[in-house]
Amino acid sequence: TSVHWHGFFQHGTNWADGGAFVNQCPISSGHSFSYNFQAKDQAGSGTFWYHSH
Repeated sequence: TSVHWHGFFQHGTNWADGGAFVNQCPISSGHSFSYNFQAKDQAGSGTFWYHSH
């Protein structure tokens, strides 16, 4: 699985936004991956969420 973000501008981190085998390798069972980013220059209001792909 991997994580897909909605509402966030992916400035230089679009590789970490999408379905497995499309933008990044999947996070396999028993393993983890840390997403470390700064949410700056984002819209001041709206809907922001993430979900697995």
